Amino acid sequence: MRDIDELRELRDFDAGAPPLDEGTRRRVRARLVAAINGPAPAVRPRRRPVLRVALTGALAAAVAAGVLVAVRHDDGTTAHRTANPPATGAPSVSAPPMRNVSAQTVLKGAAAYEREHERTVTPRDDQFIYTREIIKETNQKSYVDENWRSVDGSQRSWIMEIGKGWWSPPLKAGESVWPPQDWGTLRKLPTDPEKLIIAIANSSFGGRVRSLDDIGDQEWSQIHFSLAGLLKLVPVMPEGLRPAAYEALGMVPGVKAVPHQKDAKGRVGVAITYDDPTLPKGSAGFGGYFIFDPVTYRFLGFRDTRTSGDGAAMKTYTQLSYLDSWAVVDRARQRP
Repeated sequence: MRDIDELRELRDFDAGAPPLDEGTRRRVRARLVAAINGPAPAVRPRRRPVLRVALTGALAAAVAAGVLVAVRHDDGTTAHRTANPPATGAPSVSAPPMRNVSAQTVLKGAAAYEREHERTVTPRDDQFIYTREIIKETNQKSYVDENWRSVDGSQRSWIMEIGKGWWSPPLKAGESVWPPQDWGTLRKLPTDPEKLIIAIANSSFGGRVRSLDDIGDQEWSQIHFSLAGLLKLVPVMPEGLRPAAYEALGMVPGVKAVPHQKDAKGRVGVAITYDDPTLPKGSAGFGGYFIFDPVTYRFLGFRDTRTSGDGAAMKTYTQLSYLDSWAVVDRARQRP
């Protein structure tokens, strides 16, 4: 009956009102299909997969053209020993009055910016992706996390989180994680946003999703979790994958834009976050805030929360982070 009532509301919809956004339109379409075809089979709640590496830093994807010794800094400077330093957009010096924009506008703009400034690299399987991340928390502590990830996953990687590091062993035969870290698996992911969503959905829900209309709230929640994890935890992607992931994130019903959000450097931007319909109202979904320049839509960094302790001793910190530099190197713990 709820679906019938919603259709009646649509019948009385004012033709002069602004059109529905794409997320709302898709959700109504999915409910209509469900109403026509009878009760949908119950979706067994799935336990969300544990992300193998719980990094909190901002893993932006503009990639240098050189191998081994090209290092890009977030402020636009480059230390390098190659002939092709990477291009980068200049940070915003001051934020103009911010207009209200939709999440879809921001994420499409971020995808367009990424495609224009994207630089690709083809690391060898025996190399490592080096990243240097800066993390600032509300307790005024700052951390520098340096990571060395094996390109093909065959070697152990050095991983850091809020200043503490450990050796992460290679995956065993038959094991897999999300998001994938090895270059070969990343290259197999679609660079078309709709196909990327369907591929993620089918990897989680048994191959029964043929179009976006087959996806319900439970599946969208899992898809958002997977896309946010991909964008946060993979520092270097094959060409076209990060722009596709931005656009795919914009297709998730419940993503929204929040203006006037400061990043770790004090720059004011527009943030993208997610209202998860599968969680109690007011609960934060996974992924925190992705903060973008309000004019160019260049990605600036993340805002998230972290808790420590238990019970009455539990503390919650606001955490701001960004990628300071990255490189491709030959050995773990080798700095560019």
